[in-house]
Amino acid sequence: MVAPEEVLKFWLDELQPGDWYKQDEGLDQMIRDRFLDTWQGATEGKFSLWLTYPSGVLAYCILTDQLPRNMFRDTGKAFASDRLGVSAAKSAISKGWDMKIDEPARQFFYLPLMHSENACDQDRCVRLVCERMPMGRESTLMHARAHREVIRQFGRFPYRNAALGRTSTAQEQAYLAAGGYASTLRGLQQASEAA
Repeated sequence: MVAPEEVLKFWLDELQPGDWYKQDEGLDQMIRDRFLDTWQGATEGKFSLWLTYPSGVLAYCILTDQLPRNMFRDTGKAFASDRLGVSAAKSAISKGWDMKIDEPARQFFYLPLMHSENACDQDRCVRLVCERMPMGRESTLMHARAHREVIRQFGRFPYRNAALGRTSTAQEQAYLAAGGYASTLRGLQQASEAA
């Protein structure tokens, strides 16, 4: 088990922002080696003290929302603690604790909402990025809008279906064959450039 400060030091200081979203088995293994036991503890209801101050909640959101996407890439377990991240993020945002964390780290309060398959969470994420991320708005906002568009279209993320054992509809299969999320993102970028 590690302390919240260790999660933040690893994610925000040891890694570069470009590492946060890349697919790299070496990085995924490093995260498993360092944080798997701590993640398991969080899923068992431990670490409630982390939720009592801004940087602790930030570490909790990273632990329950970001790290499992690396540790369990391409499996249903990657999303197993999403509800914990969403709950922690919503509580922190309601207290204004997200605004006590500087950008770009602040985005990790909003990403659990971006990863949610709930349309209200998606709308809220877009709104929060618009209102509370003045420096890093462009890239984060484009991804927030793309996630929201997928949920508006399908009510879920079709690219999770295989990992979660869900059957894809014909419409979802066509979407995935056409490029899935990348095609949604590309379409929004083209529309933005044309505007």
